[in-house]
Amino acid sequence: MNIRNIAIIAHVDHGKTTLVDGMLKQTHTFRENQAEMTQTTILDTGDLEREKGITILAKNTAVVYKNTKINIIDTPGHADFSGEVERVINMADGALLVVDAAEGPLPQTQFVLSQALIHNLKIIVVINKIDRKDARPAEVLRQTEELFLHLAHHEGHLDFPVLYAVGREGKAWYDYPKDMRGAATLEPLFEAILANIPKPAADADKPFKMLVSTLDFDDYKGTYAIGKVTQGTVSPGQSIVLLNENSPCGSFRVEQVFTSVGLTRVETKESMPGDIIAITGIPDVAIGQTIADPIDPTGYPMIKIEDPTLKILVSANTSPFAGREGKFCTARQIYQRLLKEKQTNIGLKISENPQGTGFIVAGRGELHLAVLLENLRREGYEMQVAKPEVILKEVQGILCEPFEEITIEIDNAYVGIITEELGRRKGELLDTHTNDRGITKMVYKVSSRNLLGFRGEILTKTRGNGLFATRFIGYFPLSPHIPKLRNGVLVSLESGKSSGYALTTVQERGRACIGPGVPVYEGMIIGINNRQEDIEINVCKTKKLTNIHSANADVAIQLDPPVVYSLEQCLDFIEEDELVEITPLNLRLRKKYLTKVARVRAKRATQS
Repeated sequence: MNIRNIAIIAHVDHGKTTLVDGMLKQTHTFRENQAEMTQTTILDTGDLEREKGITILAKNTAVVYKNTKINIIDTPGHADFSGEVERVINMADGALLVVDAAEGPLPQTQFVLSQALIHNLKIIVVINKIDRKDARPAEVLRQTEELFLHLAHHEGHLDFPVLYAVGREGKAWYDYPKDMRGAATLEPLFEAILANIPKPAADADKPFKMLVSTLDFDDYKGTYAIGKVTQGTVSPGQSIVLLNENSPCGSFRVEQVFTSVGLTRVETKESMPGDIIAITGIPDVAIGQTIADPIDPTGYPMIKIEDPTLKILVSANTSPFAGREGKFCTARQIYQRLLKEKQTNIGLKISENPQGTGFIVAGRGELHLAVLLENLRREGYEMQVAKPEVILKEVQGILCEPFEEITIEIDNAYVGIITEELGRRKGELLDTHTNDRGITKMVYKVSSRNLLGFRGEILTKTRGNGLFATRFIGYFPLSPHIPKLRNGVLVSLESGKSSGYALTTVQERGRACIGPGVPVYEGMIIGINNRQEDIEINVCKTKKLTNIHSANADVAIQLDPPVVYSLEQCLDFIEEDELVEITPLNLRLRKKYLTKVARVRAKRATQS
């Protein structure tokens, strides 16, 4: 059987995973009565992936078309998970670059395409979502060609086929169709893959060798080492050596060999050269290591991953409610879980806090870190997290910080709001233009530090309108520090349960983050002030009852709904003297120092 290995690459929400759905269904990977035939985003199996509508982890599946096995690697489209792209793209020999017919190439499109061209992959461009009312396929194709001109390393990179598709309907065409109402078929896409994507260059006569690109775990079979067979074959019971580049790490015996069929792994007696396989029997294998036949104990270079740009301090929960809502609450339990995460999430770096308790977790962005914390929370872990900080670097003797390019497409009515907000954050306007649909596209260069909290702030001010995308562009000298952009907070003065009567006072001073009857403790943040300073409020205060008439007076209390933040919004919101308390049941905002006296002392200590 012939083999093709392709990666699906694109900016977030441009339709990669939906296109894979159609490829799985139209190659009869499932029976007609299987549940997958009625599902969408089949490969997004994680709860968070389905809730957020994005791909977080790269996954591989396989379909068979005309006696050719096509291994498909679905990659994330969000910049925060670009480490997933970097570690799996070496398994592919070609790539489908999916571009939205209305939005065109966006920052992550540029990143994933540059990675594909660095690995010299053959590209097929798919202009997707051509059924959108605001689709502009001709202009989007021109922009995509300009992107290739900008990123290409040689003339061969400029020779690529272009297809047009409606991924959610499972339709593709060689040329832009005048009528899109025909039968659903992706045959042009499959034919383009067979005609343009080269067979994997794997010599069957050489000793076995494979670079480990990803890991999976199973309670029964242990660790799966997954990668592309670059030469030779491997069978169960075969002796192999594990290498860090050319340094041996140990000798093992292969227990089982698996290959992908649709969404499942099927055990096989012998691998095929060039196939993407999974091997068991190597308990301590790591991503980037090489598995080889002892006859040829030489390894491949380790997978290079860009360094993290953002870090947070994670520690055991110290609030008065600690241990009430989580199964795993100790620092040791949290640390062991973080080390396990580090095995598969190689974009993360984890170290002990040199200045005290807790652990420093470094990642590629706010969403990258928020997804990790949300997963821990759902597994029963309880912890507290400090404000995210950017990671500074010294470049040629100058202290530098990470900068990002942010691309914004917004209705003209909100251009003033965007300009004002990014002006406050010391953003530098690189490009702007307005199209005939009344949409303005702006490109800014701004430091990651000054961009913290921007997304939540601007989504509120623009009522959810607009499209925002960021791309890490490198380290530059420190930009001017911006003052606190957020208003002050309302802090609980007492411990107890919040009352509707007391919350009326909160409404007069700002917006509440909690409703009535909620357990609170001293130092917990219960609202947002209308002014810049913090205020302590007794939110547990109840009305003194003197007679029946006044006892019924609370019936007339009208409370606004509390402001409820997601975990990502909580990380955006907090300042340096605040923490997020994360438990399986609740997210609470709090001050680092719970009593007013302790906060005053800490403030004086920092000023002296």
